[in-house]
Amino acid sequence: MSMGGARTRPEVEIRGLRKAFGGTEVLRGIDLEVARGEVVCVIGPSGSGKSTLLRCVNLLEEPTSGRVVVGGTEVTDPDTDIDAVRRGIGMVFQQFNLFPHVTVEENLTLPQRRVLRRGRAEAVRVAREHLERVGLADRAGAYPAQLSGGQQQRVAIARALAMDPEVMLFDEPTSALDPELVGEVLAVMRGLAGQGMTMMVVTHEMGFAREVADRVVFMDGGLIVEEGPADQVVGAPREARTRDFLTRILHPAAAGGPGGGR
Repeated sequence: MSMGGARTRPEVEIRGLRKAFGGTEVLRGIDLEVARGEVVCVIGPSGSGKSTLLRCVNLLEEPTSGRVVVGGTEVTDPDTDIDAVRRGIGMVFQQFNLFPHVTVEENLTLPQRRVLRRGRAEAVRVAREHLERVGLADRAGAYPAQLSGGQQQRVAIARALAMDPEVMLFDEPTSALDPELVGEVLAVMRGLAGQGMTMMVVTHEMGFAREVADRVVFMDGGLIVEEGPADQVVGAPREARTRDFLTRILHPAAAGGPGGGR
């Protein structure tokens, strides 16, 4: 990612974001920008607010207060057409959320036809292009139950890409996968990053964060505790809370317990 020259408008801008569920404040004042083409990985312990932050970006969760701006449009403005904004934001969840009763190809064509009003031939062309992109061109006629978890998650990524998003949000996309299937999903995400896709990724995969992220954000207790280049935050964190978390994730035996959780 190049930030040289005149400052450009961030693709995602979050200001004073707070979110409470009942009396529990899950986000306690988040300020964050993501530049166009930047990959930001969000890390932190369970319950730190990472997934809620991501879900507030496309208003799957409605913020209690604060502003979220995506692609120059204020998502949190009551007058904003949120469906129009969401069309520019792809989201990939822990669970794959595929339609089980239709083929892989139809999982990609149905949203295009319903939401983008694409004709069938165009939707099929786009679907096949993105299945090729994630290495699944030969499984277009399969049903989700016939695929491994890693393949299903790659289909979910292709489905999001078929909608031509400006931003991709990934909420722990590998946490429901068997360990041997994680690599194939991370490889697809690595390719997207290399092609300049703007990405916010909630993950426990520290190797991926260190290799691919332009910036790593460490959250704890609903706050951003530390952020910076991946090598600094993951490799040489300044904050004690960041160091403790990374010790538990990277060296669980030394930390006296299992690594992390979700």
